[in-house]
Amino acid sequence: MERMAAICRRGLPLLARSSPLYGSPLRGSHSGALQPAVAIAESWNIPLVSSDMVQKPAAERGMQWIFMGCPGVGKGTYASRLAKLLGIPHISVGDLVRKELSQATPSGQKLVSLANEGKLLPDDVILDLLSKRLEKGVQLGESGFILDGFPRTQSQAGILEQVAEIDLVLNLRLPENILIMKCLGRRICSGCGNNYNLANIDVEATDGRPGIFMPPLLPPPACASKLTVRPDDTEEVVRARLRIYADESKPVEEYYRRQGKLLDFDVAGGIPETWPRLLAALKLDRATETKMAV
Repeated sequence: MERMAAICRRGLPLLARSSPLYGSPLRGSHSGALQPAVAIAESWNIPLVSSDMVQKPAAERGMQWIFMGCPGVGKGTYASRLAKLLGIPHISVGDLVRKELSQATPSGQKLVSLANEGKLLPDDVILDLLSKRLEKGVQLGESGFILDGFPRTQSQAGILEQVAEIDLVLNLRLPENILIMKCLGRRICSGCGNNYNLANIDVEATDGRPGIFMPPLLPPPACASKLTVRPDDTEEVVRARLRIYADESKPVEEYYRRQGKLLDFDVAGGIPETWPRLLAALKLDRATETKMAV
């Protein structure tokens, strides 16, 4: 509890400045009564942005959504497409972490070891990375976001609630055997950084469950010889990550379900099959879909 309170006190000032709720009292705490966000920021001598920028009602700012889902379900793929469609930033905590892991520092190497074992990184590390990214967004004049890969635990969800009004939490779902096949098929081009998937998934419908068809996403010839595998994309590590995610995510799902913000969505195919269904589930009209296709 004390550790979480310390994380709140250290992580909230930067997070708070990016929030439409900045300046509101913290609703609840992890260890006693925490100060309002403004008081925390002032205690750190952090200059405050104009309240006009951060206290806008939902109708006057970009959407603030969270994408949840097991590793390999496609959070990044659909979050990035929707972010482009809606004109808001896609903030992938996984990308922030991978960038940090690439740093040749003692702390970076320690994090590499944790990630390769499929373990969650410490909350303070995640909060620090996210704080810096949101601060950058304030400087760039960004409005709204799709947050991908955070929160992973109920304690993280509680911290986020103190500083950002989340409008929707989309929970993407796939059967475990499909997730494993997808993760083991992932490849990254070492040249351009694009993602591909060699898995050819074609599962017939059984026991009332719909069939799932996901053709491979193959690289162009220029990338074919430069494909690399993520160190954590081994079957042992993937299974460990799925177990950890299942244990940690259920409380988070219920946290947002109680608030009426959780939307479960079953992925049943590749992008061509899933994208129109997702737009319909999110009540995004045909005109919006046409804009994305242009």
